[in-house]
Amino acid sequence: MSDFALIPVLAGTAAFFLVGALWYGVIFGKAWQRAAGLAEADLRRGNMALIFGLTLAFEMLVAMVLWHLIARTDPAPHVVMMMALGFAGGVMIPAMGINYLYQRKPLALFLIDAGHVLAGMAAMGAVFVAFRG
Repeated sequence: MSDFALIPVLAGTAAFFLVGALWYGVIFGKAWQRAAGLAEADLRRGNMALIFGLTLAFEMLVAMVLWHLIARTDPAPHVVMMMALGFAGGVMIPAMGINYLYQRKPLALFLIDAGHVLAGMAAMGAVFVAFRG
């Protein structure tokens, strides 16, 4: 397996992005908006092309790092999922939590955002398992 494979990385990125679209749209959209303290006018002011573009770039970076780690270690499928979820729960979510503490963000916002990261990484891990199968 190559250290970098474009198709699985793009598919993993797309899976994470799709989870985010559902998470912040139909599932937790209004709850997230309230917890973040954002009015409809605030949401309309954002440069959505830039926000979505940078979101895809950051998620692709995460996918590239996870794929590289998987390619270098050649783990069993269940270990791929453990790596994806472990990275979310052991690195990404705690880092968010530290920032949220100092920024005095509400617990509800942290839980919504942490859930997104955990679900997104699970989706990415599942995609990587499928590509390796």
